Amino acid sequence: MLMHRILLIVPAFNEEDNIVGLISRIRSLPMSNVDILIINDCSSDRTGTLCENLGVEVINLPCNLGIGGAVQTGYKFAKENGYSVAVQIDGDGQHNPSFLRQLIEPIISGDSDMVIGSRYIKKEGFQSTFMRRLGINYFSKMLRVLTGQIITDPTSGFRACNEKVIDLFSKRYPIDYPEPESIMYLKRNELKIKEIPVTMYARVGGNSSITSIKSIYYMTKVSLAILIDSMRKQIV
Repeated sequence: MLMHRILLIVPAFNEEDNIVGLISRIRSLPMSNVDILIINDCSSDRTGTLCENLGVEVINLPCNLGIGGAVQTGYKFAKENGYSVAVQIDGDGQHNPSFLRQLIEPIISGDSDMVIGSRYIKKEGFQSTFMRRLGINYFSKMLRVLTGQIITDPTSGFRACNEKVIDLFSKRYPIDYPEPESIMYLKRNELKIKEIPVTMYARVGGNSSITSIKSIYYMTKVSLAILIDSMRKQIV
């Protein structure tokens, strides 16, 4: 693992209540070959300033791109700077950095192209709200029908990718609520996806971007996007 350059891609929008604690937990890990990149998605609070004061690499987007655009910015950075492993970890502090090594190991060993941290394998820690669990279960079943693989936590943004996936995501990444659609994209191109059990935290501060009204749009848009992607030709 020491020979690999690892980039942590942290999309953040108005996360001043959470981002400092997240950076502190990451820095406490005994992993010296890990770089942190904050994608400040045009926050209106002190997110960017706090990160810069801590000496963390920050890309300050000039306009709000949303989660998909912010994450793809990170993959473009990883591609252009020669990182062999990229890890997404949300800026809201819900993802537990202590699982980073377990997340990365299947990538390093070549057992998987992307590894997803799932809270629904051991079902420990914060399990999300009831309505969101219904949506997660729905996408899990949909992806199982279309790909033949059970993904227990298809909306998890806690994931590690190898160079092949970094290259793909740097060129094309879904815009709105991209996690389930990006799974379909990789499976269509016959890449290997693995899940590992993780525990997650409840959000401490700030607000989620997915409201009850947006969830209707989310379900409809992502379902259509997954179906359309499943019919496209393999490109890898």
